[in-house]
Amino acid sequence: MNTVQISFELPREALSALRQEPAGFVREMRVAAAVKWYEMEIMSQSKAAEIAGLSRAEFLEALHRFNVSPFQVSLADLKEETKGA
Repeated sequence: MNTVQISFELPREALSALRQEPAGFVREMRVAAAVKWYEMEIMSQSKAAEIAGLSRAEFLEALHRFNVSPFQVSLADLKEETKGA
């Protein structure tokens, strides 16, 4: 797998407010970003799980933890699918 390393500065107080060590914060930030990008329909579940560093099953658990539906179906999609029913 080809990877890239990204770094940025963050006030130390942010870590203490979250009660996280840097490594735990990075893991949680990856999951939070991937969940949000999935919720915004920017990426698929499998790609989001990969970015989060989780299996698909673990990513589904993360979606539940963040109260995000695992289904990406809009109301318009549902109406279209049920038109002929």
